[in-house]
Amino acid sequence: MQCQHYELGLEGADSAFSIDASSVTFGAGALAEAGDVAKSLGMTRVAVMTDAELAKTEHVAMVLKSLSDAGIDIALYDTVRVEPTDQSFIEATEFAVNANVDGFISVGGGSVMDTAKAANLYSTYPADFLAYVNAPIGQGKPVPGPLKPHIACPTTSGTGSECTGIAVFDLLEMKAKTGIASKMIRPNKALIDPDCTLTLPANVVAASGFDVLSHALESYTARPYTKRPAAAAPSLRPSSQGANPWSDLGCAEALRLLGLYLERGVADANDIEARHQLMWASTLAGIAFGNAGCHAPHGMSYSVSGLCRDFQPAGYPDEAPLVPHGMSVIVNSPSVFRTTAGESPERHLDGARWLGADTNDVGPNEAGGVLADQIIDLMKQTDMPNGLSGVGYGQDDVGDLVAGSIKQRRLLDNAPIEIQEEQLTALYEGAISYW
Repeated sequence: MQCQHYELGLEGADSAFSIDASSVTFGAGALAEAGDVAKSLGMTRVAVMTDAELAKTEHVAMVLKSLSDAGIDIALYDTVRVEPTDQSFIEATEFAVNANVDGFISVGGGSVMDTAKAANLYSTYPADFLAYVNAPIGQGKPVPGPLKPHIACPTTSGTGSECTGIAVFDLLEMKAKTGIASKMIRPNKALIDPDCTLTLPANVVAASGFDVLSHALESYTARPYTKRPAAAAPSLRPSSQGANPWSDLGCAEALRLLGLYLERGVADANDIEARHQLMWASTLAGIAFGNAGCHAPHGMSYSVSGLCRDFQPAGYPDEAPLVPHGMSVIVNSPSVFRTTAGESPERHLDGARWLGADTNDVGPNEAGGVLADQIIDLMKQTDMPNGLSGVGYGQDDVGDLVAGSIKQRRLLDNAPIEIQEEQLTALYEGAISYW
């Protein structure tokens, strides 16, 4: 991939970009390194956070054995909520305080890793819960300083949370998702073992894979960093700084791998190559969006998840209605990219081509349609829901969906086009159904 030149944009816009990432170890069996890494980070008593189902797996057992063999004291918290809430974050924080730990290890998907980030933050710097939550929903206060060391061990090939300073949750009183974003909550180390994906159900692989797809496409098509007003000081430059040459590299390779391996990985749990490559794509996209930021599909997803009434997907816990994060994002994506293509058609064509579309003789005016159609084709082939209607929403719900997402300015303002209530309404209306 040839690096695209970024021309300086607005007067007073940023003219530089920053690169931050967790230290990463990637490979089969990497979880067995947890004890050695924990010792190197000075941990003596750690909170190991996971969920009830994962606690029964060989993945958690491998981490616990490695810690035990290294002589590290363990406080196990195995009740992390899938799709966490403000209340579940508070409960995990109380556990961390009472356990008096000096480090955290998360073993699970994005819900587990995000819960560990929040428990680490609030147990280290106690505050009113909304203090660190993104403005305008919360106060958006900066994290005061470094946290305790955190080793993230992802077990799904999707969220990229092991590489980002973002923790997402449902704010129960709003019935919408929001989050905490700070470089300070990024895990210190990621142990990424692609063998974890071999035990995942097909629907989880698909939903996770589409989260990766949107991470990469949103980062690649985000507002360029040269069109974002410069921060008051370089140290205040946000993680969601916009598209930049570093993130472009990870986006391109992640999308290429998804085009080759997503359908294969969903169709066959024994396709080790495909499942391993999807985990690598997730890592690349996580590093990319951790330095560029997502935009409208993710901003729209928060109310899609938060307002869920009765949708219950296969392969996920069935104790409550749930739209998994990757699904809540991808049902919006075709509608968004049809609309944003006019701002950067060449980037949308790049994305379509990397995902496997034939873009020969496709003109700029057709870029959004070609990319949207390629995403829709992948959705059909992996049994994803047919837009918002597929997860229980209709035209009458658009107003509530807009109200639940219009405050997600960290994401919406990172889009390449202006998105206010009128534009958001049109995007949701375009996402009702696709086939």
